[in-house]
Amino acid sequence: MKKFWKWKNQAQTETAPAERILFLNGTIAEESWFDDDVTPQLFKDELMAGSGDITVWINSPGGDCVAAAQIYNMLMDYKGNVTVKIDGIAASAASVIAMAGTKVLMSPVSMMMIHNPMTIAFGDSAEMQKAIEMLGSVKDSIINAYEIKTGLSRAKLSHLMDAETWMDANKAVELGFADEVIKRSGDTEDVEAPTVSMLYSKANVVNSLMDKIAAKCAIEPKPTHQHRADDLLDRLNLIKNWR
Repeated sequence: MKKFWKWKNQAQTETAPAERILFLNGTIAEESWFDDDVTPQLFKDELMAGSGDITVWINSPGGDCVAAAQIYNMLMDYKGNVTVKIDGIAASAASVIAMAGTKVLMSPVSMMMIHNPMTIAFGDSAEMQKAIEMLGSVKDSIINAYEIKTGLSRAKLSHLMDAETWMDANKAVELGFADEVIKRSGDTEDVEAPTVSMLYSKANVVNSLMDKIAAKCAIEPKPTHQHRADDLLDRLNLIKNWR
C-alpha cells in the first residue's frame, strides 16, 4: 500500500506549543480506497492517535473522491482545531479535504481548482444513465462541503464546477474557499495585501476561442437564384443608361 499522507510531531518549545502536522502530498489514494477496509481505518487510527490542534499541509492534484469524502468527514469529526495550509495546489478532491479546515490558509503562490466529478463507465444506455445519476449525486455531495465553507449559493458553486475554475490565493479568499493568505514570518498587520486576484475558467476560455475561430472562418452565404436575377437586372439597367 502506497501512503499519500505523512505525520510529523513537533515537540513543545519555550516559544511554541506541541504541534501535530499532517502532510497530504500527491494523488489522493493512488491505490484503490473504495471497498478497502484497511487504508481508511489506518488513516483514522493515525489521526485519532493523538490529541490537540493539527495542521494539515496540502499539495495535491486530487484523486479519489470517496477517499476525499471520508478524510473530510474524519477531519470534521476531529475534536481539535484543524488548520489547513495549501502550499502548492489543492485541486479536485484535494479541495474538498481543504474545506474541513477550521481555518484555511493559502500560500501567495498556491492555487485551488474545483470541477465536476468524473468517472469511467461501460455498458448499455441504462448503465450510462446510472453513471450520469451517480455523478450528479457525487456533485451534490461535493457542493455540500463547498457551501458550508463559502456560504455561496449552490447554483453559483455548480457553475464554478461546470467551468473547471482555477483560483489564486486572493480569489479563493474573496469567494470564501480560504480564510487568509499566508504571510511571511515577521510581517506586520499593516502590510497591504495584493488587490489583484485571478480566476481562470477553462470553459470560458474554450468558448471564447471557439467564437473567435467561428468568426475567423465565417463563409459568406452563396447567392440564391433571386440574388443572381437581381444582379443581372442591375447590369442591364447600367448598360441601358450608359447608351
